[in-house]
Amino acid sequence: MTRIEQAKKGIITAEVKEAAAKESVSPETLSMDIAEGRSVITKNPRHDIKPMAIGRGLTTKVNANIGTSKEKVSFDDERAKLRILIEYGADAVMDLSTGGKIKDLRRMILKESPLSFGTVPIYEAAVKAAEDKGSISRMTADDIFEVIEGHGEDGVDFITVHSGVTLRTIERLKGEGRVLDIVSRGGSFLLEWMIYNERENPLYEQYDRLLETAKKYDMTLSLGDGLRPGCLMDATDRSQMEELLTLSELRDRALEAGVQVIIEGPGHVPLNQVELNIKIQKELCKGAPFYVLGPLVTDIAMGYDHIAAAIGGAIAGAAGADFLCYVTPSEHIRLPDLEDVKEGLIASKIAGHAADIAKGVPGAIEKDRKMAGYRKALDWEGQISMSFNPEKVRRLRASVPLSEQEVCSMCGEFCAIRTVERALRGGKG
Repeated sequence: MTRIEQAKKGIITAEVKEAAAKESVSPETLSMDIAEGRSVITKNPRHDIKPMAIGRGLTTKVNANIGTSKEKVSFDDERAKLRILIEYGADAVMDLSTGGKIKDLRRMILKESPLSFGTVPIYEAAVKAAEDKGSISRMTADDIFEVIEGHGEDGVDFITVHSGVTLRTIERLKGEGRVLDIVSRGGSFLLEWMIYNERENPLYEQYDRLLETAKKYDMTLSLGDGLRPGCLMDATDRSQMEELLTLSELRDRALEAGVQVIIEGPGHVPLNQVELNIKIQKELCKGAPFYVLGPLVTDIAMGYDHIAAAIGGAIAGAAGADFLCYVTPSEHIRLPDLEDVKEGLIASKIAGHAADIAKGVPGAIEKDRKMAGYRKALDWEGQISMSFNPEKVRRLRASVPLSEQEVCSMCGEFCAIRTVERALRGGKG
């Protein structure tokens, strides 16, 4: 039985108990939310990792993307990125590779990563079709499902599938007048295939087949947003909503079949529309976990897109988004290097943490409470231990003159904390 089937029968498994304990919620509550599609545990039984839950009332999780391109293939680089993600607290990692030996890289990451692991199978299927048949348009439905089966066999925990990109949504898109039609790579692959072959999307047309494969491996389906807005001008338009309506229906079918589902969301969204997007999704998809890319609240932050995404991510998380996909400083520019990966992850972790405090997630504010105590005591080791990047804080502290080691060098002898402490004790300035 899958997790949903067990939960519906009232069976509370050991992994549910473990995940619930980590989240400070009751196993009964988590199990009920899994049964009703409001939470998921993204773990393939073939992948030996600790269970990680995403959804209602739980801490906001952060995913980080890595992977090769045709122009740059280095397993050593991807392995180094993985180590950074583990060290700095990513909850999940996705392999978005489109170059080199994709299957070998996936298996390497699965073997070495203790994190929940996701993929986008259409990437591998499209690359293989281009290499073997000369064109993505010559890819067959069987080619796609063969790759999906392979990912399940390998132990992939969750897969992004763009099942909401249908012939109907393409017609909607043609009349929409978008500035940027489709920026989703998976969505663009499928649109090209559908137009060339004049056929429906196999991931939609054969959705029952997809559910059978996912159920076989208890893989979570992350229903991809192929029509996500790629710029602020396209946000919250009819094309995006058309796809979301389809995803909401597919969510219901998956739940009935005993398959866990996450809904993916935008994208580029103006600040004043972020909360609206989350509320619409949660209503249409009956509380299903929502996974957002950012969202980025401005299009002109090149080199600083991790900041634009963290702003949107904090608002989205506070409004109810459950899963944030990190964005690195090199978004829209190049493959991220090691420093980009670190900075992107930390920015998203900050956003997720801020959202958890706003949502009142149990225990979320405790580190902040400790940090305040350490600051009052001018306990620098304590402050460093609470930070998202202790290494960076130590490096910055090393530049403080020895004469001001007790305080920070911005205020120096005029440190407000020390001044007030002395005054309240009756001392003289």
